[in-house]
Amino acid sequence: MSENGHFEIPKEMRSMAEASFDQARAAFEKFVTSAQQTAGSLEERGASVRAGAKDIGTKAMSYAEKNVQASLDYAQSLLHAKDLTEIMRLHSEYVQTQMRSLAEQASEMGQIVSRAAMEAAKPKT
Repeated sequence: MSENGHFEIPKEMRSMAEASFDQARAAFEKFVTSAQQTAGSLEERGASVRAGAKDIGTKAMSYAEKNVQASLDYAQSLLHAKDLTEIMRLHSEYVQTQMRSLAEQASEMGQIVSRAAMEAAKPKT
């Protein structure tokens, strides 16, 4: 507690939370960049691939929205934390949930990219 009686997050805890958030953000940014590069290269393959590239772009935007919302929800939950134990629990839950979510998103995106690549490789009839 601070001198004025308000709960304050210790600097060490804030640093740890910021580092974990930065790691999650970096992983997601890498994922989005990869998806965008893949979508760009697929778009060059022609009209049959445009649908696949559009799906990739749509899915990437959906993931971005979901992850931003999760981050905002997490930040809001921290504002209502009553003590350090609750902050630690919220942080642990958030990081675990986000890492699971990013892994699922990467897997789904890989499947979409594979399908699009197979469609692009099919001989035109």
